[in-house]
Amino acid sequence: MAEDFGFTQIGEELPDSVTLKDVMDTLPKEVFEINDIKAWTSVLISVTSYALGLFFIAKSPWYLLPLAWAWTGTAVTGFFVIGHDCAHKSFSRNKLVEDIVGTLAFMPLMYPYEPWRFKHDRHHAKTNMLIEDTAWQPVWQKEIESSPLLRKAIIFGYGPIRPWMSIAHWLIWHFDLKKFRPNEVPRVKISLACVFAFMAIGWPLIILKSGLAGWFKFWFMPWMVYHFWMSTFTMVHHTAPHIPFKSSDEWNAAQAQLNGTVHCNYPQWIEILCHDINVHVPHHISPRIPSYNLRAAYDSIKQNWGKYVNEANWNWRLMKTILTRCHVYDKERYYVPFDELAPEESLPIKFLRKFMPDYA
Repeated sequence: MAEDFGFTQIGEELPDSVTLKDVMDTLPKEVFEINDIKAWTSVLISVTSYALGLFFIAKSPWYLLPLAWAWTGTAVTGFFVIGHDCAHKSFSRNKLVEDIVGTLAFMPLMYPYEPWRFKHDRHHAKTNMLIEDTAWQPVWQKEIESSPLLRKAIIFGYGPIRPWMSIAHWLIWHFDLKKFRPNEVPRVKISLACVFAFMAIGWPLIILKSGLAGWFKFWFMPWMVYHFWMSTFTMVHHTAPHIPFKSSDEWNAAQAQLNGTVHCNYPQWIEILCHDINVHVPHHISPRIPSYNLRAAYDSIKQNWGKYVNEANWNWRLMKTILTRCHVYDKERYYVPFDELAPEESLPIKFLRKFMPDYA
């Protein structure tokens, strides 16, 4: 099964008797410790690599721009990870510092910090729970049966353009005040004001300095690379044919966080620029572990719970498995591919199945 799906290991199912606290109690205490030097070093790495990327874009001939965009978009993904640590209170002991750094780190991404924080906390509390999880959800059969137009949009969204579907998630979840509790709305409004201020001031300055082409080169294309990683990372973290989404009455926190999270190795330069966010299993055992301690925490998890862990190296077969198999919810099979339920309209899925490389 691991070879078929593009994994290096498929974890055994965690016994129902094991609790999340049981797993957490095996972690060394030092992995929870905040180190200000390491935290601010991660900021330095991101700022320096992003500045280097912008310089690379400015100096590159047109045929090297894709490489410059790939580097810069990956570097700015590191900004997101820094804000992510701030949201989980694992960046600083000072809450105000975390709010300021998190808001500033998210601004170049046009991401409102507080709305994301509120929704992301729910993702951790309800990981891989049907309906409740705010990250990736399986498609419901009634959705693809509701209208031909919606069916085609969903098939494209969960097929060829899935690595950029975080853009839809960004728009749907973070700008509608009705999606937040009354006590959350004041902080949400502050974050939205910061994002709109960046749009109102930052964008015109970029255009004034380098024109619309400059806005496209320096901001839009790195932003698209960031969303590729945002979609891909979150998709790989919790999506596989053998990882179930469960209803609230069947859901088990330890199984969802340990069995339902994937450790995926990426090329070293990506791991460095993105601050080890893909060492993701310990992060779901406890979000309070700072990013720079995730590898030490994962080493401990491997020693104590290694046979229950899902592991992969990022590869074509892994992505092909997710894009062509993990579509419509089924309680017994977990996922049913679109081309089983709507074969005539699943040409994008059939195309991916035929032409995507199958290297693992």
